Amino acid sequence: MFNEHVKKLTGKSPKYFELAAAHIINNSDVEAFSTLVEQSNFLFYFVKKNVKKRLANAVNPYNYRNLLSFLKIYSYDYEDLIISSLVKFADEDLTDTMLELFENGSNEERAYCAKYFLYINDTLAIDLLRKYSYSDFDPLFLNCAEALSVMKDEFSYNLALEKLKSDDEFEKLSAVRFLTAYNDLRAIDVIFETMKKSSMPENIASEISYLQSILEFLDSEFKYDTILALNHIVNGLGEIISLEQVLDFQLFEVLAKLIKLQKIEWNSKIAVVLLNAQLKLEQLTENDEYLFDESQATKEEIYCIKEFLNSQPQEFWDIQKKIFQQELTQWSDFIFPALDLVQELNLLESSDKLKELLTLNNQTIILRTVEVIKFLGKLDEIDKETVWGEISDENIRLIIQSLFA
Repeated sequence: MFNEHVKKLTGKSPKYFELAAAHIINNSDVEAFSTLVEQSNFLFYFVKKNVKKRLANAVNPYNYRNLLSFLKIYSYDYEDLIISSLVKFADEDLTDTMLELFENGSNEERAYCAKYFLYINDTLAIDLLRKYSYSDFDPLFLNCAEALSVMKDEFSYNLALEKLKSDDEFEKLSAVRFLTAYNDLRAIDVIFETMKKSSMPENIASEISYLQSILEFLDSEFKYDTILALNHIVNGLGEIISLEQVLDFQLFEVLAKLIKLQKIEWNSKIAVVLLNAQLKLEQLTENDEYLFDESQATKEEIYCIKEFLNSQPQEFWDIQKKIFQQELTQWSDFIFPALDLVQELNLLESSDKLKELLTLNNQTIILRTVEVIKFLGKLDEIDKETVWGEISDENIRLIIQSLFA
């Protein structure tokens, strides 16, 4: 959509962009602001930065309330500009207006209001922040959580911890997202435990990195939980987790750190992640299916990570294939990723190790192990009667029976 004022605002001439900025603010030009938001993804970072500065310079004590007209159009790019300008001139009347909008406005308006109360800590907003802290509209959800954190609202924090105990996986995930936005590290051990028991571990793992960087977690007491989370992230890339998030995760730097550690520790858990990452990067780059719609920056990062992993000598990878098998034990959180690797790498030499797993009392592990043994073509080497003797779950028994058929 063409708009003359937006064209001037994004241009290089002070003579025109200053007048355009003044026009948009002084006249509450919602059409121009809407066009600006629509074009946001096509503007270079430095252009957006200049645009925000120009608009901010046009806001003054006499026209700042005109910004309220823009609240119907939510924009992550311009949210801080709008809210910082309103906060700069905030008074009791404006706060009352924001409270009213928060209660009766659209979700877009509420998202801005929640951000406003991140800076203006009016206790009258707490009930509304709690009410919309699990909204389906992400900006509203996240802004509410951040504002409640700044207000140190323990009620909301404790409620999220309770939601982690829910039988509903989506409610658990919402609670995790709230806690990471709330940004309180007290919850991290509970979040990791929730991830381990969840049927959506990739989603939860991807949220953990927004509480604190993976690099920092690797240097903490939660090192091995973080490595497990990283493995879930790698598994989810391209299907459950957006590929553009590799930049948020600092995946290149994280894998480089693990490889550096591995050359000292020779750790079986790290071996699982590195082998899984190598396989995943091959998958993502073997055709255009995964990368076709991604930005150039994302594509370059993916190929850079792949090249880095493949630059390690073959001897290094051969060692990883040997030591990761130490995770083929029921006591390991990595047992299922390790079983997947045995299958992906077609490691026939693992068959003896797999047979040991058939004597365990974990029926889910037994089922997955039988599946892998069949894939390796070694099913005739195990006694099906002995395996069935370990199975009491009728559904698992039927599946295993079909595998032997």
